Amino acid sequence: MATTVTNAFIEFMSDVVNLKKSSTDDARTSRNWLYEKLSGFESDDSSPKNYPEIHIGFGSFARRTKIRPLDDIDLMFGLSAEGCTYTIYSDRITLDTDDSPRRLNNFRHSDSQTISSVRILNHYKNKLQDIPQYQKAELKRNQEAITLQLTTKTWNFDIVPCFMTKVDIYGRSYYLIPDGNGNWKKTDPRIDKIRTSEINVKNNGNMLNVIRVVKYWQTTKSMPAIGSYLLETLILNYYENRTTCQQWVDLELEGLFNHLSTYIRYSVNDHKEIQGDINDLSYDAREKISQKFSSEALKVREARDFEKNDEQQKSINKWREIFGSDFPTFG
Repeated sequence: MATTVTNAFIEFMSDVVNLKKSSTDDARTSRNWLYEKLSGFESDDSSPKNYPEIHIGFGSFARRTKIRPLDDIDLMFGLSAEGCTYTIYSDRITLDTDDSPRRLNNFRHSDSQTISSVRILNHYKNKLQDIPQYQKAELKRNQEAITLQLTTKTWNFDIVPCFMTKVDIYGRSYYLIPDGNGNWKKTDPRIDKIRTSEINVKNNGNMLNVIRVVKYWQTTKSMPAIGSYLLETLILNYYENRTTCQQWVDLELEGLFNHLSTYIRYSVNDHKEIQGDINDLSYDAREKISQKFSSEALKVREARDFEKNDEQQKSINKWREIFGSDFPTFG
C-alpha cells in the first residue's frame, strides 16, 4: 500500500518488477558453476575442445532487462573450430571439415563433411546427465539450444554451443550458433549488450527500468505478444537519440507508448545487421498492439493529471488499471 504515486512506484519496481539482488547474485554464481561443469567435459576425447575466451551470456538476463520471475538464463558455450572453415549460403551456414584429424570430425553429418549442430547439441545434452544437481536436459523445440533443469534452482538454463569466426574484410567477427536445421547461423550478443549499456548510460542510467516496466505491463494485457527482443529493440530505438530518461518511469510512459503505437506497425531492423527485419508480427497483430499502446497512453495521461492535481488515490487507481492488481493499492 502507498499514499503517493511516487511511493507506489518505488514499491512496485522493488517488490514486483525488478529481480532481487540476491536472486541475481545466485544466478550469476550458478551460471559460472555451470560453465565450469561444461568445461570439464573436454577431458573426454569424444567432446569438442573448449574455447572459453568466447563464452558469453545473452538474452534479457545478460542485458539486465529481465523481470520477475527469473525463469531462464541463456548462455553461449564457446567451442574451438580446430581450423574448420565455414561457407555462407542463402539459407544456412555450414561448418566445413577436411581429412585432418580433429575432434569435431565425430560430429559430421552422415552424408557430408560438414559439422552437425544437432549432433553437438545431443552430445552435451547427454553429457549433462553426469553433473551434480541434474534433473532434466532436453533439446529445445527449435533445436537451437539445450534446456537444463537443476534440482536446486527455480530457473532453467538455455545452453547454446557456439563458434567464433575470424575477423572478415569488414573488420567484423561473428558467433556461429545452431540454426535449428542441423547447420549454423550468425549472431553477436556483444553488440546487443554494448548498445543497451551505452544507451542506458546516455539516458542517466534510468532506461533499463523503463524497459522492465513495459515488459511487465505486456504480461498483464490481453493482446498479441511482442517478442522480448523486438520490444527491447523498439524501446532502444526510442531512446537512442535521447539523452534524458527520468528517474520515475511513470514520467516516461505516455511518450514511449505513443511512439510504440506508431512504430510497432513498421519494419524493425536488427541493429546487429544480421537478421534484417525482426518484426514478424502479422498485420492484425500489429494493429491490435498499436491500438492498445495508444489507449494505454491516454490512461497514463489521466493518471499523471490526477497526480498533478494531488489526487493521489485516483492516480494510483488509474495506474492499477494500467499495470494490474499487483500495483500497490492506496492506503
